[in-house]
Amino acid sequence: MISVFKINARPGRFACFVLPWVLFVVCFLLYTRASFVRHQENPRDKLVPTVTQLIDGVKRSAFEEDRKGDLRLWVDSWASTKRFFIALIIISLGILIGLNMGAFPYLELFFYRFFLFFDKVPALALLPILFITFGLGEVSKVALIVIGVMPTIVLDTFLRAKEFPRELNIKAMTLGASHFEILYRVILPNIFPKVLDTLRLNLKAVVLFLIAGESLAATAGLGYRIFVVRRYLAMDIIIPYVIWISLLAFSADFLLRYWIRHKYQWLNK
Repeated sequence: MISVFKINARPGRFACFVLPWVLFVVCFLLYTRASFVRHQENPRDKLVPTVTQLIDGVKRSAFEEDRKGDLRLWVDSWASTKRFFIALIIISLGILIGLNMGAFPYLELFFYRFFLFFDKVPALALLPILFITFGLGEVSKVALIVIGVMPTIVLDTFLRAKEFPRELNIKAMTLGASHFEILYRVILPNIFPKVLDTLRLNLKAVVLFLIAGESLAATAGLGYRIFVVRRYLAMDIIIPYVIWISLLAFSADFLLRYWIRHKYQWLNK
């Protein structure tokens, strides 16, 4: 037990396999206990459905057609996933903007204060303006995500580019590299893994703005469905949807972490 608090401790195979799951099991047991107690008091309780009711909710959402003939979970997942990746592609352009800002002083003067200001603007407060400007379609939802997350990516990339050792830039110049070669062949490859980490850590914000946009104006989407069924207190649908959204975001995070770990193995040395 004492070795738990040693900085140089090396967990064994058993600990590596068991410990990551302990808190999940505890949460599951606490939930099932709370569900059991509430259903003992009121068998028709809707707030804390039993595991059987949750499974039934998944079946109805994922494997049984609704009145329109759709499998709701998959239709909603596809709609949200499209918005998620379109927004992520646009947000990724912020890496290039921040990189150029950090390397070229005139671009820093031109862009820095603008992005610093918009990074402090609460994106949800702009939602009515976006709906008025772009309508209730896809553009306003994607724009909400981009406005909410892109300034952070730009500023993080900018700071990492600014922190890059100047001596390496000078050394590259003495070897005959042009300014753009230094930017894209020296600075970018070195800061890119850390910038990807920042993008990965902002996936939660992307999902948050996605759900906010869908909850107010959409005909399909995971956030839309949660806010539709909440009026019926359908927790047997809401809880599986929340878990499914979390699993999708976790999968995106896992894929990014896997790619960073294997593409940039020198980071682990």
